[in-house]
Amino acid sequence: FGKTVIHSAKRFSYEEAQSILDGNPGEGTQQLRIYPQLDWAVKTLNRLAKNMRNERFQQGAIGFESEEVRFRLAEDGTPIEAYVKERKDAHLLIEDFMLLANKEVAEYIDAKGKTQQEVPFIYRVHDLPDMEKVAEFARFAAELGHPLKVDTPKQLARSFNHLMHAARKNERLKLLEPLAIRTMAKAVYSTDNIGHYGLGFSHYAHFTSPIRRYSDVLAHRLLERNLDGRVYRVDKNKLEEQCKHISVQEKKAADAERESVKYKQAELMRRHIGETFEGIISGIIDRGFFVEAGNSKAEGLVDFKYLDDTYTVEEGNLRATGRRYKKQFKMGDRVKVRIVSVDLQRRQIEMELADLGS
Repeated sequence: FGKTVIHSAKRFSYEEAQSILDGNPGEGTQQLRIYPQLDWAVKTLNRLAKNMRNERFQQGAIGFESEEVRFRLAEDGTPIEAYVKERKDAHLLIEDFMLLANKEVAEYIDAKGKTQQEVPFIYRVHDLPDMEKVAEFARFAAELGHPLKVDTPKQLARSFNHLMHAARKNERLKLLEPLAIRTMAKAVYSTDNIGHYGLGFSHYAHFTSPIRRYSDVLAHRLLERNLDGRVYRVDKNKLEEQCKHISVQEKKAADAERESVKYKQAELMRRHIGETFEGIISGIIDRGFFVEAGNSKAEGLVDFKYLDDTYTVEEGNLRATGRRYKKQFKMGDRVKVRIVSVDLQRRQIEMELADLGS
């Protein structure tokens, strides 16, 4: 590692890089005629990224892919459309090389501490999952027709990857992805390196985004002071306090982001009160069931009290059965719903079945 100056021949947007990978550069890449090696470079980097990705999964990484909802906004900031951001090869290429940089920095600092005294550093760590939670999730997945082998952490990683692959073709299994993520331990910052289970790495840090994460700023400072044969050690206890603080703040930011998405989803659905959407049952509670509606991925509650029967929720919250007519609603069922009301302050959407006879 060293301090460097980079001369950039071309600043690609993700769309421009993807067009090269798709074999259709278009008019926006005039520099390719000036620097023809750029085309070769992008394609070569993509091949290397795919090789690193395959190797990572062979070593036990888990390929979770949570859907990221984005909004198209009117001039006044109100949402007019929601869509799921598509992750293409250009995005994965950058992600894989960021993972490589993060891993190499963590390994470099750890190796410096092996020669003499430990060099304290801010690691990004991810512990093994709680096997009781995993066992409960496995029962849930089996009910939906996808049994999992979860006896060991390696078996679990393979099973989760098979599940993620199957979910691309099976909408019902797609519901399991966020539930699978919840069975995992939370990744945090720590001075004690226990490795990163989800990535399959023994060493990992957050280094590549100092403009938006303070953890990366700390990593840059510590790396810079340990270049050129120098050894610099900060107070480990003080650094651990910073790690804990950053982890807490990260959770607050994630919660705020999640609530902001819910708010925009509710704001969007408020424009469609009285309209009918096709959705999928995404959760069942004693009071009713949640439906994820359309491309917005907005979740609303269908309250049992508005249905024509009294419903009993079975153990595991996978299905609800009517006591009189024996009608069943199961996780993953497709239903038609109508938007009844929206509470923006609570970010809650109320729905009703559009066809009680369905």
